[in-house]
Amino acid sequence: MFSQNSSLITEAYKFSVAPMLDCTDKHFRVLMRQISKRALLYTEMVVAQALHHNDNKKKFLDFESIEHPISLQVGGDNPKLLSEAAELAQIWGYDEINLNIGCPSQKVQSGNFGACLMAQPEKVAECVKAMTQASDLPVTVKHRIGIDNEEGELFLINFVDKVSEAGAQRFSIHARKAWLKGLNPKENRTVPPLEYEVVSKLKEDRPNLLIELNGGLNTLNDCLAALKQFDGVMVGRAAYKNPLLWKEVDAIIYKEKPKEINAYKVLKGMIPYVERHLYMGGRLWDITKHTVNLVQNVPGAKSWRHKITQESQRKDAGIDIYLKAIDLLKF
Repeated sequence: MFSQNSSLITEAYKFSVAPMLDCTDKHFRVLMRQISKRALLYTEMVVAQALHHNDNKKKFLDFESIEHPISLQVGGDNPKLLSEAAELAQIWGYDEINLNIGCPSQKVQSGNFGACLMAQPEKVAECVKAMTQASDLPVTVKHRIGIDNEEGELFLINFVDKVSEAGAQRFSIHARKAWLKGLNPKENRTVPPLEYEVVSKLKEDRPNLLIELNGGLNTLNDCLAALKQFDGVMVGRAAYKNPLLWKEVDAIIYKEKPKEINAYKVLKGMIPYVERHLYMGGRLWDITKHTVNLVQNVPGAKSWRHKITQESQRKDAGIDIYLKAIDLLKF
C-alpha cells in the first residue's frame, strides 16, 4: 500500500498513457516516470474474476510508489466482483479505478465484458454504481463511440448519460467504434475510422462531464490541439513506441519547470529499480524490453538496440550489462 500525493493527482488526466496489454506493466510505468512525473498511468487490464479467485493479490496489484498518479484498470460484468476490485484498489493505494468497456477481443467478449457491454448501458451503470459504493476512489470508464451497427451521437450520449448518473467521474473515449466480429484487436485500433466529431458533439452536449480523447494522437501537437476542446488526452502505442517523444509533457501541459530528459538519464534513473528487480529474482529482459524504443534517431541506435536485446535475454544477464548499455549512451 502506498500513500497518495494529491498535488500530483490534480488534473493528472490532462495527459495519460493508455492501458495496453503486455506494454504498461510496472517496468514500463517506472520508465515513463523518468519522463513524466505528472502524467496519469494505467495498469494493464486486470480481470475482476481472476482477482477474486487468486489469493496472490500482489501479482495483480503491486506497484511502485513512484508510479503515482496511477489508475487500476479492471474488466468484468459482475457488480459484486467489481466492487471487490474497487475496494482492493483503495486498500492498495491506487488513485482511481477504471472500467474497461473498450476491448473488442474475442476472449474478452466470451467473458461478456469489454466493448460488447456498450450494448448494455444499464449493466455498465449497475457495475459503476457498485464500484462507487465500495470505495472512495474516482471511478472512470474507457470505451468506444459505438459497436458494430450500434453507433452515432444518440447511441453514445445514451450510454454516457446512464453511466454518468451511476457515478462515473470521467470518460476516456477511443474515437472509433469497435467491430466485435471480423476484426482482431490490432485491426480495431486502425481500421474503423476516427470520428472525433462524435466525441466533440458529446462534449458540447454534456459540457460538465470530463471527457478524455483517445485514438490517433501521435504527437504532442496533436494532444495540445485536442486539449483546446477536451479535458484530457490519452496516448497509447505512440507512447510505447517512442517514449522520449513525450519528454516535454510536464513542461508544456502541466506547466512544470523544463528539464533535460534523454535516454541516458532515463536509464540511469532506473538503476536502483533494476538492481532491486534482479535482487528479487527477476530477469533483466523483463525491464530492458521496454527500453529498446528509447534509443532512436541517434548514431549507433540500431546497433545499441540489437546489443541490449541480445545480451539482456541471457538467463544470467546482470546489472553489469545494463550499466554497460548506459555507458554507450554518453554522446
